[in-house]
Amino acid sequence: MSDLDDVQARLGHEFSDEALLQQAMTHTSFHEGQRREDSYERLEFLGDRVLGLLAAQRLYTEMTEATEGELAPRFNALVSRDACAEVARRFDLGGAILMSPSEDAVGGRKKGSILGNVMEAVMAAVYLDAGLEAARRVFDRGWGPDIEEIGRPPKNPKSELQEWAARKNVIPRYDLTERSGPDHRPVFTITVTLDGFEPAIGEGSSKQAAERAAAEVFIKRENVRGR
Repeated sequence: MSDLDDVQARLGHEFSDEALLQQAMTHTSFHEGQRREDSYERLEFLGDRVLGLLAAQRLYTEMTEATEGELAPRFNALVSRDACAEVARRFDLGGAILMSPSEDAVGGRKKGSILGNVMEAVMAAVYLDAGLEAARRVFDRGWGPDIEEIGRPPKNPKSELQEWAARKNVIPRYDLTERSGPDHRPVFTITVTLDGFEPAIGEGSSKQAAERAAAEVFIKRENVRGR
């Protein structure tokens, strides 16, 4: 099987027009000096809206007693770039992304920003290929573990890490290590450091989101919730 065949199997959707999936899996660096229209960027724009509709509808249906103020943070958590990147990892999309050797060499396949963009583009590709119900099936398959959490208050990993660190008599320190992307859509990279532990790195569209992502990486790696 080809990489795209494997991706379709994991998504649970067989494309009638496989060119859509190929475009969704193509990073801008792959066509260096050529048309950016051949990359996932336009599909990403549509996929963001498709995902938003599916997430909002699911929350509206599942949480019949919730107010708008209670629905909003859960919606944001489901459609965030970090959440999309995590779903892309569940589908193991990284290895199938088409990108330049130089982007690959600097770890492009593991970057949260790229994985999140690709996941949104894939949602658009499925929608264009077979409609909203097909996209909903992929959404349920990919976001299922997150949907199970929607009835619970969203966790703040920074607060969770702070409480755990206090019991260890250490203090988390968050440092901005990189800022990339255009001004209208920046990507921040934050490193959280605790004495005696390996630093953890997170990305986000704001410093606060990147700090939360870094805290979540640390929490999962050190099994903080299991202690």
